[in-house]
Amino acid sequence: MPAAPVLPSRTGVAAPLAGVPEPDAADRLPWSTASGSRVVWVLGTHGGAGETTLARVLDDATEANHHWPSAPNEAPPPRVLLTCRTSMTGLLSAQHAVTEWASGTTPAIELLGLVMTADAPGKLPAPLRDFSSIVAGGAPRAWYLPWVPSWRIHAPEPGSASRRFAPFIRDVRALTPPDHPLPLTLTEGLLQ
Repeated sequence: MPAAPVLPSRTGVAAPLAGVPEPDAADRLPWSTASGSRVVWVLGTHGGAGETTLARVLDDATEANHHWPSAPNEAPPPRVLLTCRTSMTGLLSAQHAVTEWASGTTPAIELLGLVMTADAPGKLPAPLRDFSSIVAGGAPRAWYLPWVPSWRIHAPEPGSASRRFAPFIRDVRALTPPDHPLPLTLTEGLLQ
């Protein structure tokens, strides 16, 4: 019998908190009714956040089209990964989304964490690095994904993530309940 996956440690807020003020209406994301039985919804907090790319990397994840997925009655809460770029604009939009979730004003969801994808090659400047740490603390978990030059020209094939993404994919797989495993058939070789 295979060993149970080790869940990634929480690095930030575990659940919505009493007393967190909701963001202004202009800073909130819209809601949509979730359809189908998606394993993970990838919610880009701004245009160009990498929602489509990340959904492809995870293979069975689905883009939320910048909307909080709201489950129909009696359905389990959707599992959501927020994603943003590491530009100041991207990080601010992620901060608004994390604050909205922490205030308890989103539909019932299970927030898995925040994925911050590099907005440019190289190291983050100190102000962005510091701010990204603050924003990450508002989500249950946070991942930083590096710049991938080839993605500027070609979208990744489903499940074709490089070895550098294996820990992230392994974490998402561990956060997916065994009765609804995240099929990552194309990345199996990366995860062993």
